[in-house]
Amino acid sequence: MKTFLNVYLCTMKTKTLKKNKVNVVTLGCSKNLFDSEVLMAQLKGNNFDVEHESQSEDSEIVIINTCGFIDSAKQESIDTILSFADAKKAGLVHKVYVTGCLSQRYKDDLEAEIPEVDAFFGTKELPHLLKTLKADYKHELIGERLLTTPTHYAYFKIAEGCDRPCSFCAIPIMRGGHKSTPMEDLVKQAKALAAKGVKELMLIAQDLTYYGLDLYKKRALAELVDKLADVEGIEWIKLHYAFPNNFPMDVLDVMNNRENVCNYLDIPLQHGSTKMLKAMRRGITREKTEQLIKDLRAKVPGIALRTTLISGYPGETEEDFQEMYDFVERSRFERLGIFTYSHEENTHAYNFEDDVPEELKKERADKIMELQSQISYELNQEKIGKVFKVLFDKVEGDFFIGRTEYDSPDVDNEVLVRKDEHFVRLGDFAMVEITKADHYDLYGKVVD
Repeated sequence: MKTFLNVYLCTMKTKTLKKNKVNVVTLGCSKNLFDSEVLMAQLKGNNFDVEHESQSEDSEIVIINTCGFIDSAKQESIDTILSFADAKKAGLVHKVYVTGCLSQRYKDDLEAEIPEVDAFFGTKELPHLLKTLKADYKHELIGERLLTTPTHYAYFKIAEGCDRPCSFCAIPIMRGGHKSTPMEDLVKQAKALAAKGVKELMLIAQDLTYYGLDLYKKRALAELVDKLADVEGIEWIKLHYAFPNNFPMDVLDVMNNRENVCNYLDIPLQHGSTKMLKAMRRGITREKTEQLIKDLRAKVPGIALRTTLISGYPGETEEDFQEMYDFVERSRFERLGIFTYSHEENTHAYNFEDDVPEELKKERADKIMELQSQISYELNQEKIGKVFKVLFDKVEGDFFIGRTEYDSPDVDNEVLVRKDEHFVRLGDFAMVEITKADHYDLYGKVVD
């Protein structure tokens, strides 16, 4: 982001600003990216010239969609706002607006501290933002988006908010309670995306597994995924951000029965110590978590499990950390990331002392990632000589770069195929034999 801003500020001095041109800048997760795409569709429907993180640097208006999840994300959002506030003072943009999670959570403070921003909006104030721009909120555009991703894949939000009581998480403060999008609306959206050439849907929500409880009084994720799998043109469906407690096992039946539902599950577990899981109010023990992992792998042989963990939660002892380390070593997750604990205001955990030093939090996180790097290397070595269906996303240097069904963009492994040996079209699938592997990348050759 700093590089993007530096280029922006340097080149803007030579540009003439275009009236009614909007540059949308997105920070944070894929759920924020989805929201930016919805905003951009509404702006385009109101005859604005809109771009995402524009490289032409001639936008009259900048809208920053912020993240407020953890300290590092909040700081990045603040730094970005301040940079564009400076650009406004220098006459390089005319209007700066801020929306998203940080704005929802700290609106009053931000208004007082950064008066150069023309207006701040919360996560549910899209109509208000549009009205401020003298634009209409067009109901006929509900479900429409301007994709910022390559045209062959899209993030697909099926619900908003969260009802879980996790002690460390501020998402319910910023996003509100869980609200499922009706199934018929989602199927309609999927068909529209497929008609535009989207082949892969990555289902996202704060909690996928809660889907349907508010609308249908039952967990309906399996039924939804089954209906989405019927959409012609959708070749891959991946499930992100499932909650482990009371996981709906019928989803695995759909995964087994439908060829286009990938054997992939992103299931944040947060810790491997029962004591810590209880303190985090996760509603599950390490023992039950390990049984769930066994059940998932037994039900769907070859499933790729991605998880995220937290190091340095208040009260985490060396024994608790070792329990998590041993848990990771036993579980051999195909994909894993770890955050250091962030002490968030107005969460339940904020009542406790943030008693694990930052340096120790990072040291513990690094140890987990060193372990995971070795696990990933060993699992990747087992792929050499095997053939996988690969979806190609981009070209970098000497390589076409793609992913298997066990990988999502930006966070997982990539498959690299040399340009001078094979040609593939971006957005197409090809069968690739893996010839070499390192810790996080696979190298291969296209086969017939």
